[in-house]
Amino acid sequence: MKKIYRHLFDRKNLILISVLFISSMFILVSCDKNFLDITPKDSFTEAAVFEDPALLEAFVNYTYRLTPHGYQEMGGLLPLATLVDEAHSKGNVATLGPILAGNIRPDNMHALDVWTGAGQSLSSRNYRSYWTPIKQCNEFMSKVADSKLDQELLTRYTGEIKMLRAYSYFQLINHFGGVPLFTKPFTLDDWQVPRNSYDEVMEFVLDELDDAIDMLPLSYDGKNLYRLTKGAAMALKARALLYYASPLNNPSNDQSRWQAAADAAKAVIDLDLYELYPDYEGIFLEKTGYHPEIIWARQFIHIIEPQVYLERRLFPNGWLGHGHAPPIHNLVDDYEMTNGKKINDPDSGYDPQNPYVDRDPRFYATILFDGAPFKDRTLETFTPGGLDSFESPISSWNASETGYNMRKFIDEDVDDIGSGNTNAPWIYIRYAEVLLNYAEAMYNTGDEDVCREYINKIRNRPGVEMPPVTESGEALWDRLVNERRIELVFEEHRFFDVRRWKIAKEVLSIDHTRMSINKDTETGEKTYTVLQHVPCNFEEHHYRSPIPLEEIEKNPLLEQNPGYN
Repeated sequence: MKKIYRHLFDRKNLILISVLFISSMFILVSCDKNFLDITPKDSFTEAAVFEDPALLEAFVNYTYRLTPHGYQEMGGLLPLATLVDEAHSKGNVATLGPILAGNIRPDNMHALDVWTGAGQSLSSRNYRSYWTPIKQCNEFMSKVADSKLDQELLTRYTGEIKMLRAYSYFQLINHFGGVPLFTKPFTLDDWQVPRNSYDEVMEFVLDELDDAIDMLPLSYDGKNLYRLTKGAAMALKARALLYYASPLNNPSNDQSRWQAAADAAKAVIDLDLYELYPDYEGIFLEKTGYHPEIIWARQFIHIIEPQVYLERRLFPNGWLGHGHAPPIHNLVDDYEMTNGKKINDPDSGYDPQNPYVDRDPRFYATILFDGAPFKDRTLETFTPGGLDSFESPISSWNASETGYNMRKFIDEDVDDIGSGNTNAPWIYIRYAEVLLNYAEAMYNTGDEDVCREYINKIRNRPGVEMPPVTESGEALWDRLVNERRIELVFEEHRFFDVRRWKIAKEVLSIDHTRMSINKDTETGEKTYTVLQHVPCNFEEHHYRSPIPLEEIEKNPLLEQNPGYN
């Protein structure tokens, strides 16, 4: 089954470079809760890496670190959220605006470029390229068989590496379709090979995940909580199979693919290891700790290497934050009322001049809006004179351009956003997604009862407790689509969901909107007006991103995706 193309390359000693970097900049101080702790080494050889437990652990840990995460800035924080109908990339209209408007070019991809990692500074660009961890994983696999270290340890590390490699290839094919498939060490500058097909790479991903499932433990002790587990590999396999069954990748609607996706998601559920956390806002906060909804997450330790300053980036300007990734009004409109009805339902009770009353509790845990309680006061995005508006006497430069700010991911207890930012983890996979994956797969196998049951498990989370969905047929599908939109917002799902469902041409061609609020200086009455913000257009060939032009020019065997020539 593992039919792949292999190509041998001249290569630099990435192992030595990686461990030198780790030893000089990433050796962590003693911290019992941190799985990245290792012992510093002053000198070593390439061979020594695979014969010294501390150096080998450092190598594996560095591979985790190279794997892209959603907090990385590619023209702004939370890049994939700003490329769909979720958020706006503040200050990047010149670069992301053309992409949203449908002018995607292989020579100007910016935040879409996860091939080379362009869009970040030159010193950090490779940390958004999925080829970088793949290269590191291939180096590991080429050496591990010769190691004389404890076999149980090597098996576990191999499982981790296989899953990281599978995840990286999976992300590449989600963006580009088929890509070259390398399992041997290679350089990033000399690719004289053609692309493998989407199906060939997906086969490889699933095989790697099956291997990882067999090699990884179900759980770890406190020091290693953020390492990959059997459940994480199973959950990623369930996601991969769901994508493989979806219309973009399964135009014939092969029912066996949907059944495989359902079976894989149910296998994770049947582990009985995970559960929904009873506080939606708290899911994403560092102070909540490692909780049973987390299946795979990335930990950050700012005292070792500052990487993500969430509060500095996301706090409103009235608290001297940068106001990055403000939600757009299109998203706000898709939050239901507490009675379970959409705002366009005449019986919903929605008042466009009092728009933030009686909405889904997840709205209040996700979005800061005018009048929302935050820290020592309420948000003021109104004009004239709002403390968080462009007329703010505190800080006008970083005011939200949409009338909203991000609440999800940030800890409002942080006071010093210059140095006291939290180490909130980036959650790659959480249990709520697995339940929604299972609901979707079961809907597509024809079992609507199970689909409704698992959607309602999400909606019945303590603290959310939205009315159950009761619809069937197409109406049930619409509820499932919106449930994923709301529950998983800003977590890099929407970008892929609207593409794999083949609805992006419809939903991503709707212009982004913003909320403008005028406050009468005499009466204090506010008037709410929804305005067009950013023009949007999505064409059929945009379902796959273009391969960067520089890569096509370096490798004439690398065929460009249709529509970008």
